[in-house]
Amino acid sequence: MALPPPQRMWLRVWQRMHAARFRPGWPLMSLLALLFSISSAQADSAPQGGALPIADVLSLARSQAAIPAGARLEIEVGQLDPRLRLAPCNRIQAYLPPGVKPWGRTRVGLRCTEGPVAWNVYLPVTVRVWGQAVVTAGSLPADTVLGAADLRLGEVDLAEQASPAYTSMAELIGRRVARALPPGATLRADSLRARQWFAAGDTVRVITQGTGFAVSSEAQAMSPGLEGQPARLRTESGRILSAWPVGERRAEVRM
Repeated sequence: MALPPPQRMWLRVWQRMHAARFRPGWPLMSLLALLFSISSAQADSAPQGGALPIADVLSLARSQAAIPAGARLEIEVGQLDPRLRLAPCNRIQAYLPPGVKPWGRTRVGLRCTEGPVAWNVYLPVTVRVWGQAVVTAGSLPADTVLGAADLRLGEVDLAEQASPAYTSMAELIGRRVARALPPGATLRADSLRARQWFAAGDTVRVITQGTGFAVSSEAQAMSPGLEGQPARLRTESGRILSAWPVGERRAEVRM
C-alpha cells in the first residue's frame, strides 16, 4: 500500500538515520541537514517548468462554463501526475482540449509555448455548479408516477452528472421514474422513463427547421416515437426521414 507523502518522508528519514547509525547524541545541525536533504530531494521530484498558471486555469473554466442564472460556481483544481518531469518553461498556456467542456470532472490542457522543450499535459479540474433543481421528497420505487407530493426544490450540483437536471416541477408531474430513487435524489433526464409520443403507423406532423425557415408536413411513422430516440418516418412521396419525437404525434427534422 502506498504511503502518504509525509509518512514516506519520515520513513526515508528513519532509513537514512539507520544507515548512518544515528545515535541520540547526534548534533542538532546534523539532523537538520539530513531533513533538508530529504525535503530537497522531494522538491526535485516535483514536475519542473515553473509555477503552473492556476489563475489562468480558473479564469478559463469560469469563462467557458455555461452557468444558469442564480447558480453558484465552484472550481477545484487537481494535481499533475507526480511522476512527470517537465522541462523548464517561461510561458505556460492553459486551454480547453477540443470537445471538452468545463462541466463536472474534466481537464484543462497546459502547454509550454516558450521553453527548450514544447511539452503538453492535462490538469484535472472539477467544476461544480450549485443551483436549484427538482429533487425527490422521499424514497421512490421504480416505475412510480410522479405527483406534486413526491417533489421539492433543493440546491444540487447541476454539473455532477452529464444528464441535465430538471428545474421545474410542473414538467415532471405524471412522468414515471426509471429506477428506485432515494430521498433528495436529483431528478435528471436519465431518471425517467422515455415517453412514447406516437406508435408505428400513426400519422405524424413533421417540422423541418433550418436557418431562418420552418416547413410543416405529414408523414407516417415506421417506428415508435420514443423520447430521445430518432424515429423513421415515410412521407407521402415515399421518402424516408429520420426525425426526433418532440410531442404528441409531432416530430422534428433537425438540419
